[in-house]
Amino acid sequence: MTTHDEIAAARTLLFVPGDRPDRFGKAAGSGADLVVIDLEDAVAAEDKERARRSAAGWAGLGTRTVVRVNAPGTPWFEADLRMAARHGCPVMVPKAEDPAVLGRIAADCALIALIETALGAERAYEVCSAPGVVRAAFGNVDLSAQLGVAHDDTLALAHARSRVVLASAAAGISPPVDGVTTAVRDLEALAADTAHARRLGFSAKLCVHPAQIAPVASGFAPTEEELRWARAVLEAGDSVTTVDGHMVDKPVLERARRVLSGAPVRSS
Repeated sequence: MTTHDEIAAARTLLFVPGDRPDRFGKAAGSGADLVVIDLEDAVAAEDKERARRSAAGWAGLGTRTVVRVNAPGTPWFEADLRMAARHGCPVMVPKAEDPAVLGRIAADCALIALIETALGAERAYEVCSAPGVVRAAFGNVDLSAQLGVAHDDTLALAHARSRVVLASAAAGISPPVDGVTTAVRDLEALAADTAHARRLGFSAKLCVHPAQIAPVASGFAPTEEELRWARAVLEAGDSVTTVDGHMVDKPVLERARRVLSGAPVRSS
């Protein structure tokens, strides 16, 4: 069964369409920390029932797996949720904006709240604080469509992204998961998006192709220079001091410990 800790620590979450069961095993073997079986945007309305049956029939369901259910209020939501609950599988809830709805879901499943509407962004703290929410994710494509901006415009979406990061920290849950880079073969764009997300405080990313997994994992890993700095800080002891000409106190020590907990290493 996919655990709370696996969801909290994941850096790479790979979407696979729920109506393509031939891809489930490949996704599971891709190296992604979590596989997200998508019953929502990747599946046409006429294929929703078949996709749910395919997910339910997959032997790997519930092992490092999350199901993105259809949004609350849609005709498929309740059946999607029941299927996931039967298999002990956490869910990703799209259009997350109502803490009461999320709290009800928590009675059956752990969940990732996908914040991808203006109302969801405005209620980010309430969403992240809802019972059962292990982590938030940012839906850049849907939100950008609602706002009338480009989904890859980092400036236009910076405020909303930062709200999700701040809300996650204030709610005491893991740093959030950034949205997708739709240019699946553009590794430069992927690297830039990952670096931007990391700088804002995200610690993971939604992936839409297996080729994105290794670069994203590397992009969120601490660099050798960061690890050197963290070791030097901790070796200096718990008293207020300086390292490389910078003051070190308790918050800096805590950051150093977080850096050292974030292996594997990547080059600078």
